[in-house]
Amino acid sequence: MLENTFFILLNLASAAALLIWSVRLVRTGFERAFGGQLRRWLQLSTSSRFTAAGCGSIAAILLQSSTAVAVLIAGFMSAGTINGIVGLTILLGADLGSAIVAKLLNSSLSLVAPVLLLGGVITFLRSARRRPRQFGRIAIGLALLFMSLDLIRAASRPMIESAQSQSVILYLADETAAAFLVAALFAWLVHSSVAAVLLFVTMAGQGIIPAEAAFAMVLGANLGGSFIALVLTLKSGVMVRRAVLANLILRGGGAAGLLYLLSAVPDLSSYLGSKPAQQALNLHLVFNATLLLVCLPLVGPLFRAVSLIVPDISAEAEAAARGTALDPDALDQPKRAFSCALRELVYIGGRVEAMLRNVLPLYSSFDEMAASAIRAENQDVAERSLKLRIYLASIRGNDSEDKIGTRAIELAGIAANLESAADMISRKMVMLAETMNQENLKFSKEGWKDVTGFHDTVYRNVQLSISVLMNEDPSLARMLVEQKETVREVAQRMEKQHLYRLKEGLSESIETSSIHLDLLRALKAVNTSFAMIAYPVLSDSGELLGSRLAAN
Repeated sequence: MLENTFFILLNLASAAALLIWSVRLVRTGFERAFGGQLRRWLQLSTSSRFTAAGCGSIAAILLQSSTAVAVLIAGFMSAGTINGIVGLTILLGADLGSAIVAKLLNSSLSLVAPVLLLGGVITFLRSARRRPRQFGRIAIGLALLFMSLDLIRAASRPMIESAQSQSVILYLADETAAAFLVAALFAWLVHSSVAAVLLFVTMAGQGIIPAEAAFAMVLGANLGGSFIALVLTLKSGVMVRRAVLANLILRGGGAAGLLYLLSAVPDLSSYLGSKPAQQALNLHLVFNATLLLVCLPLVGPLFRAVSLIVPDISAEAEAAARGTALDPDALDQPKRAFSCALRELVYIGGRVEAMLRNVLPLYSSFDEMAASAIRAENQDVAERSLKLRIYLASIRGNDSEDKIGTRAIELAGIAANLESAADMISRKMVMLAETMNQENLKFSKEGWKDVTGFHDTVYRNVQLSISVLMNEDPSLARMLVEQKETVREVAQRMEKQHLYRLKEGLSESIETSSIHLDLLRALKAVNTSFAMIAYPVLSDSGELLGSRLAAN
């Protein structure tokens, strides 16, 4: 009997694991195939709160995850292209989108699953292009998802009539608070509220858990799903953390409040359907839709209220973060000294990244204090870069002089490139924004769309560059070099689009023509400076032949 129970639980756990993996497979497929388009789409969804909420919902449906949407918009909010209120609106829309996904996927498509699996595998293996391969990945993920739900149903049938299952059912029916918390923890552990909800609904449909427990667990998955984004954005900017925390309070607090209401008025569940699985899914959908509709007019006050919990960074805390990683006692230990230098480079890269993030808002609303802060950052970066080069020149040890010298030259070159990028942002880009403000100029709607889109592309490459610097991963370095070519092509296309607008005689395009082109070239120069981080990594791994990437 014990052995039989063990195998039942093992089969159920493996089916649940397949469900979690298949949801992730679909999400990564959409991210790789349409990640760039989704980012630009979300970036432009700020015309109204309804538009922002709708875009958040559609993005979550495509990515199978509200958490993925939160990570996407975190970059925009950090860059200042999306404000905190719009960010919170998109998150609330994404919560509804993830509920719609759970509703759509909760069906056993026994005929479609084999076709999806066969077509997905053939597409993935036979196609050499990136996007068709991701279509194959998505099809495989969907097929495995439907198959995993069937496996969960099959594995759970023997448990329904067992005495142990009956005792668990009675406990969960009475202790809905415990079921709520356990479900929240599970959703956080598997990093997918969609997978968690599908699992709980399937178990409710099989009679493994009672309707009351299913309600509690589905609502708990909402809390756990919101907590995932909070953990992933702990080191993000203040605006990002405020939006994510506000979403957690609204979604988690609303779920707890609805659970209490259901326990006080149990007849409410009768309006959600006739079967426990249907009731649980409808509850999940109705809750997120109601939350969006109720909170949409109040997102401004709600976001400002969260600022009391997440205050702005104090001047003392910012000053404390400016310490140096260069340890003079490590100069006679090359490995340790280079590690110190690398940490300092990562910090410098982070400061330049912040400069790039903060410079774009100056073009929509010039702020002299913000401009002065960027200039001050440039001065700090220049001083740190000089001290770092002096430090690298002073490293001595038991290793050969050639080996030490080569590594020191590589890191010094990276420091010089980061300093060059900071100087381009501080002098050129701030100056262009200041000129626009003095002459009371504005980009055309299409011009601003191009600028913000190109800025986001470069900003993401800067983040990738810092990852390469930290990890020295050849695959990331190769991606960075490939992105350099992509940025060049995008810049050329945007210059052509700008010339077409000049040909059409748009006054705003004519007035800002020189600034527009200079800004695109400045962003391209910043991207080039950061992309140079990849070349030493590729050279060391043998993936660089002369001035070209080695073939795969």
